Amino acid sequence: MARLGLLTGGGDAPGLNGIIEAACRVLLHHGHEILGICDGFEGVFEDRIKHIKREEIENLHSMAGTFLGTSNRSGTTGREAEFLEKWRKLKLDGVIVAGGDGTFSGLKAFQKDMPLIGVPKTIDNDLSGTEVTFGYDTACSVVADSVDALRATADAHRRVIVIEAMGRTAGWIALGGGMASYADAVLIPERPFSYEKLKAFIKERQKTQRGMVIVAAEGAHAEKESASVAFRVEDAPQAERFGGIANALARWIEKECDWEARHVVLGHLQRARAPTPTDRFLTLAMGVEAARMAMEGAWGQCTVYRQGQILRAPIADLMGPVRLVSDDHRWVKLLQSLGSFI
Repeated sequence: MARLGLLTGGGDAPGLNGIIEAACRVLLHHGHEILGICDGFEGVFEDRIKHIKREEIENLHSMAGTFLGTSNRSGTTGREAEFLEKWRKLKLDGVIVAGGDGTFSGLKAFQKDMPLIGVPKTIDNDLSGTEVTFGYDTACSVVADSVDALRATADAHRRVIVIEAMGRTAGWIALGGGMASYADAVLIPERPFSYEKLKAFIKERQKTQRGMVIVAAEGAHAEKESASVAFRVEDAPQAERFGGIANALARWIEKECDWEARHVVLGHLQRARAPTPTDRFLTLAMGVEAARMAMEGAWGQCTVYRQGQILRAPIADLMGPVRLVSDDHRWVKLLQSLGSFI
């Protein structure tokens, strides 16, 4: 019987509980002991551990959030010796970690000391090494549903509504949600927009539409400008938190286009919804595979989604550059074919 750990790190994502339930059900069925490490790296540093039992995790898969808690405030940089000492006191045979680039970067220094199985996690869908991450489909659903709903009030009042979606450096959520809802315009960080061209587009639409809806990623910005910083979280791995593009754009539209505008920031609503069936399929398959890998001792590897299959790959594959939306991506071309601005 192995003594295995389970940790969720970074921002929460719809589907984390599915990973937990699927992996735990497999491991418990085979008689293994599972220790849940609470609140990401903080659980290691502060010895916040729980022994997981079958009855605690049944039906978790349908819930948002994470049963173990998580944190994106604490890293391991500068505290490597302390982290390793705390880890060794847990006396684990290995650990399954669901996290993003920050989580795996924080564990990079311990690869030789920690038997580790990785599960890629981010709603931003921008991790290298895998074609899709769980939570992304749910986040896109929130954006698409919001566009669909807000069209009604936009048309009722003859307004433009600008929706701000998550996406610091990669615009996958704005792109996917905007495409699914046939948004009038989609603004993403990878494609800095021209004020002149956007104004011409809006003025042309104003001739035939009562209202319009624009989706902007929080990191979107105009040419020769930078993304707007809403606030800072000191000591966090990513101290600068982007935001404010939707409000700024709404005010610009009123001034430059003479069209009343409002803005809506979706924020954590994109994280807080129960996972879609697509994300449940993905987390079930990834959780089962991660458990199998742990039982086989396939340490240093991760589960990834490639070409319609759940495969195994080196954890280093997840630590490459952020996967950005390319100029010639088929989704960009589809939106352009619809006549949307992007």
